[in-house]
Amino acid sequence: MDHVANRAGTDTAFERAVAAVRAGAAPEGQAKALYDQLTEDERLNLLDGDMPFWEGMRSMGQEGYNVRPYVHGAVDRLGIPGTRFVDGPRGCVAGKGTAFPVSMARGATWDVGLEEKVGEVIGREIRAQGGNFFGGVCINLPRHPAWGRIQETYGDDPHHLGEFGAALTRGAQKYVMACAKHYALNSMENARFTVDVTIDEAALHDVYLPHFKRTVDEGVAAIMSAYNSVNGQWAGQNEYLLTEVLRNQWGWGGITVSDFIWGLRDAATSLNAGLDLEEPLAQQRTTHLRRQLAAGETSWDTVERSGVRLLAAQLRSYASRAQGTFGLDLMANDEARALSRTVAARSMVLLKNDEVGGTPLLPLAPGAVSSIAVIGRLADAPNMGDHGSSDVRPPRYVSPLAGITAAFPGAKIAAVTDGDAAAARAIARSAEVAIVIAGYDARDEGEYVGADTMKRPELLALFPPLPATKGSGGAPPSGAAREARPAAPGPNPVMTAGDQFGGDRASLALRDRDEEIIRAVAAVNPRTVVCIVAAGAVTMEAWRREVPAILMMWYAGMEGGHALADVLTGAANPSGRLPFSIPTSSEHLPPFDRTATKVTYDRFHGQRLLDKRGVRAAFPHGFGLSYTTFTIGEVAASEPGPEGVRVAATVTNTGRRDGHHVVQVYGRCRQGGYPGERMLVGFAAVAVAAGKSVRVEVSVSFTPLARWDASTKTRVLPAPSDVDLELGACAHDPSAVALSGSALRPGGRA
Repeated sequence: MDHVANRAGTDTAFERAVAAVRAGAAPEGQAKALYDQLTEDERLNLLDGDMPFWEGMRSMGQEGYNVRPYVHGAVDRLGIPGTRFVDGPRGCVAGKGTAFPVSMARGATWDVGLEEKVGEVIGREIRAQGGNFFGGVCINLPRHPAWGRIQETYGDDPHHLGEFGAALTRGAQKYVMACAKHYALNSMENARFTVDVTIDEAALHDVYLPHFKRTVDEGVAAIMSAYNSVNGQWAGQNEYLLTEVLRNQWGWGGITVSDFIWGLRDAATSLNAGLDLEEPLAQQRTTHLRRQLAAGETSWDTVERSGVRLLAAQLRSYASRAQGTFGLDLMANDEARALSRTVAARSMVLLKNDEVGGTPLLPLAPGAVSSIAVIGRLADAPNMGDHGSSDVRPPRYVSPLAGITAAFPGAKIAAVTDGDAAAARAIARSAEVAIVIAGYDARDEGEYVGADTMKRPELLALFPPLPATKGSGGAPPSGAAREARPAAPGPNPVMTAGDQFGGDRASLALRDRDEEIIRAVAAVNPRTVVCIVAAGAVTMEAWRREVPAILMMWYAGMEGGHALADVLTGAANPSGRLPFSIPTSSEHLPPFDRTATKVTYDRFHGQRLLDKRGVRAAFPHGFGLSYTTFTIGEVAASEPGPEGVRVAATVTNTGRRDGHHVVQVYGRCRQGGYPGERMLVGFAAVAVAAGKSVRVEVSVSFTPLARWDASTKTRVLPAPSDVDLELGACAHDPSAVALSGSALRPGGRA
């Protein structure tokens, strides 16, 4: 399935340029030589999708979203493949790929090496589908946990986000181009097409952009702009973001691409601002750009600038990516499914595990449990996340009920999956153990395209005119660079008529019926385990003290049921840690109005906002329990450099089970504009056998503590001597080891 330009024996202009880049030629020079061979039409065609708009919309409605790669700017006569887009981040959306746990779950592993392996699998599967571009490195920072697409990102800390985005980029770019998204300040879903986010430069650069900068430093091939407006200008044509920051401040040479269909509002304005590619169809640029060029609203020099960038990105990727055969047998193969199961088990966060009868309730020994009640509307439902652009179509799915049934072959399993509290109470009373699966599904949170979206005049105005049908006497839209086949508009590409799903959560609590069932079951069975299916923080104050065990299982992917059973039985020791904090009340968080058209962001959210307000979290940032215990000792720091320091520590497993521990380092500056503000500055996941010790090194970065300097338009690193570090198991760990930076050297610039 891999594109012809990668097959042996081809001899095209593009393949010769790839060979030259492999031999050391500059990609930009080779790209310019290719560009010079193109006709005017071919040069314009580089800048948007190859499929006519209405044909593409009909295809999405009839076949489904991204069932095959979306192609942009292919030029067959020169062998130019174009960008061949496949979405993510849950996996390869095209074909029947491996459905991994959602990104937030993977962020809970705190293991960037594991995430790099996920990226490799996704990259190989995209190649098997004929793609060369992975649009799934989602690193938006969720200002509030009600954000509908929080499942697509890794956590709410900039450093953690950046490291995971870099890891996924590294893995995927061994095979394809990777794209980080959505740039920037995209953390509202229902209002994503209308909201204007106001922010000052300091908060923007210190909190909401560092993770994008980290992927840029990693060499990410592309960055996708967001739908929302930033400081009064749509992100898809925001010159400050697309050119001033990316190009002038960061010196990045990759390509910028729009979000789909509604990602820009004017063809020429977006091109002038620095947006290289309109995705995924022949839409606004095909319809308007020739006229705008003739009117002087943009220039052929600007067309060339973006065209050369797009060609250079393809050359860089094809010259460096892995060679080989990428057949359909790679899709969700045994190795990939095993990795999905491992990641799911590693991601699950044990929040509570009280003693029942003198012993912690979990783990449950399969041979010692005679009967189990499995309860909840999500217990046997396919539920791997939302049904938006990240939806993967795996060949199979293992539900929690199926996984538990397989893991306890000698136990009597009874299930209630219809939300009947009385029935749940009855089977829980007669069972030795009750397991409640509670949380959300695609109706509660996720990507949102409501029926109202397709009725908004300002969004409909972005569509080209319908092409003429045979016998109508009309003609295709004026200025079209390609011929559009006659077609009627299909259904909404993401929804069927009358349906509505996803969006921002209305509440951080579980559904009332779920809470009723939890309390009813806990009242009759003291051995109750609650497993939460969600992506963001869930407030649990109404019931968490009534149950002995709580496990955050996330949207756990195609092997999630088996992974859940692995953790419940102890076949896998829970090692996930929260990539955010869980508050005791939503009142402790920033205000959130999911219908707002204007909102202002500042630098405080999550754990740092709780700290600022002086309130304790129900579960702090980085928290998670294990079936074993760990200690951290013999801590030492290396001689620091201007940008960071390496901290070594001995991690000892003092229990009887092998496990993974996550060493977390939080830093603060004693001086400066925000004294005392604690930021995550380093972390490392480490496997430690029972009764053994492992020496682990953590790379600590001072960049999270840098502060924006408006006069120089740069972030200024703190003096290392002004930095205090705490090395522990979570934020505010009472057993954390403190390190003073008093002997460290002065800092520099980020």
